[in-house]
Amino acid sequence: MSNVDGEKKKKKKYRKDKPWDNENIDHWKIEKFTREDNKHHFLEESSFKVLFPKYREKYLQQFSTDIKNVLNKHYVKFEINLIEGYMCVKTTKKTFDPYIIIKARDMISLLSRSVPFNHAKRVLEDEVFSDIIKISGFVRNKNKFIKRRQRLLGSNATTLKALEILTNCYICVHGKTVSVIGHFKSLKIVRRIIIDCMKNIHPVYHIKELIAKRELEKNENFKNENWEKYLPNFKKRNVQRRKIKEKLDKKKNKKKSVFPPDQLPRKIDIQMETGEYFLNNEKQKKKKKTEKNDDSLDSKM
Repeated sequence: MSNVDGEKKKKKKYRKDKPWDNENIDHWKIEKFTREDNKHHFLEESSFKVLFPKYREKYLQQFSTDIKNVLNKHYVKFEINLIEGYMCVKTTKKTFDPYIIIKARDMISLLSRSVPFNHAKRVLEDEVFSDIIKISGFVRNKNKFIKRRQRLLGSNATTLKALEILTNCYICVHGKTVSVIGHFKSLKIVRRIIIDCMKNIHPVYHIKELIAKRELEKNENFKNENWEKYLPNFKKRNVQRRKIKEKLDKKKNKKKSVFPPDQLPRKIDIQMETGEYFLNNEKQKKKKKTEKNDDSLDSKM
């Protein structure tokens, strides 16, 4: 240990103590961005347009004034075009936060994906983020897709509620997308669970794992230990169908020969064996005629 400490001292020989070298300071904390941090306005105007479906038109028209009021607090201009079917957010001369325009874009994109306004406006907060996960590309069969999406919801949306409680996220399953609102760490967990669900891994396994992790977090004795022993380990059970199993059994029972298979005889070889090859053209024609007549008589009989 003394050698290690000696090496560290050599490396940091001329380093002076800094005011932020304090254990009480949380270096990962996101501090609020105020007007004092950016006193001048932006040089260029930034804007984002997001399309919305026709069935969402009535709801957005109803809440358009509320959306404007929320965005005006952050000095962001909001526009809605019902004829062309899009929403637009723009920065103004009073806007001081450079990242608020991206937050506003995320908010209107969530509103277009059938997320209620009360949940969508939470994205404007500093420590809240959103993620729109596409689930249509994992399964080709439509019936399989519907079943797996329903598996994510569960009976009476119990699975979805359990995920929301464990991850502290809001999850909205709608059509071919899943919208998630919450902390960036929990967004990663939810994304993994949703993708695994569409890849035929039941979300119940992940829920059990999250419950186990939560219990381990509470206990201070397990802080510096490896949790792999205590987490549930589910083995894959690849249950084969009956027909596939029978085919595989047949393949196994077949005896494989070392030598390659015999070459199939050619048409000329067969004719030479029967003697047709040595007949004249006239005799061949006569033979074909007699064969045809015999076939026609058999069919009549």
